[in-house]
Amino acid sequence: MTKLLYTGKTRTTGGREGAVRSDDGRLDIQLSSPGSAGPGSNPEQLFAAGWSACFIGAMGLTAGKLKVTLPADTAVDAEVDLLNNAEQGYFLAARLNVSLPGLPRDTAQAIVDGAHQACPYSKLSRGNIDVTINLI
Repeated sequence: MTKLLYTGKTRTTGGREGAVRSDDGRLDIQLSSPGSAGPGSNPEQLFAAGWSACFIGAMGLTAGKLKVTLPADTAVDAEVDLLNNAEQGYFLAARLNVSLPGLPRDTAQAIVDGAHQACPYSKLSRGNIDVTINLI
């Protein structure tokens, strides 16, 4: 049985040059196209932020199963590319650069692999976009 944990609700107006506001008002941002001089963020940055935060949560769950504590300075640098070509039109690709300082490499890799299986954003992207995960 599936249990609903949370529903994020936003309203976007104006597309890439518009605005996004959540129903509770906690998110209220201007949007600007990537590479423009506009003052706002863009969907690729927002996706990167959400995925990296979720991935750290999934690493915490995986580390707990392995009876390992994540380092306090654990970090994920997410890069989401907006690409375009004649065959596919617009599409995304992504890299997650994961830092787990102080952990043995094999332990860190097991945490990253488990997180990639557990993270809802990773599940969403699997088979849909090119993803590279680097343990740095």
